Amino acid sequence: VFGLSSVAQVVLGKGEFGQYVSINLAFGIGVTLGIHAAGGISGAHLNAAITIMHCVLGNLPWRKLPAYLLGQFLGSFLAAATVFGTYYDILYDYTKGNFTVTGPTATASIFSTYPHPCMSLLGGFFTEFMATVMLILGILVIHDEKNNAALKGTQAMLTGILVLGIGLGMGMTTGYAINPSRDLPPRIFTAIAGWGVDVFTAGNYWWWIPVVAPILGSLVGSLVYKLFVDIHNQSVPESGNEKGQPAIETS
Repeated sequence: VFGLSSVAQVVLGKGEFGQYVSINLAFGIGVTLGIHAAGGISGAHLNAAITIMHCVLGNLPWRKLPAYLLGQFLGSFLAAATVFGTYYDILYDYTKGNFTVTGPTATASIFSTYPHPCMSLLGGFFTEFMATVMLILGILVIHDEKNNAALKGTQAMLTGILVLGIGLGMGMTTGYAINPSRDLPPRIFTAIAGWGVDVFTAGNYWWWIPVVAPILGSLVGSLVYKLFVDIHNQSVPESGNEKGQPAIETS
């Protein structure tokens, strides 16, 4: 809701109610609050690509995957519906009731990502792939207890800043979806709400790239971190203290 509504305000406000950095900040804030809301319950799985990665790595049972994906997709779909309802009057006035994906009054990009007109499918795929690699590397750095992990209680804020940084540096080309759960459900909503099948055909059938590229990027990012950082760190010693008493294990 934070992220999509910020895009709506920038687009429909024609630049008078925020700029591109407003969108970056809003998505970072949304991620931070989402982690605080769900971190203690589920580990705050806000991203389908990361959930699938944890299943592949054996950190999460595959039987839990459908429930996690359902929660992510339902939350994102309802967020799109909420923003649509909030801005409906202004949206209708801005478009004169003609909801389009392209053109001078295009508004589909409020809800889902679309590539820059100059981008090829291969270039867009590479951008989404690398942006997700950077996301995973950042998340692993923040949470790696064997490395220089973030202070307890700051992880959510730093993850929000990480998303902000990706948007500031890698958002121009593809809109930095970096998350199938963030992109596909709102796209389905817009198809239902009046934009039609153009949301799937636009950008040379762009819709599948924000789904597939982040999944592959998350797997490669975890592999890179494992090879270049994780295996070089010493595990926390489990030996006792100086008096021979067992050490207290902390998480």
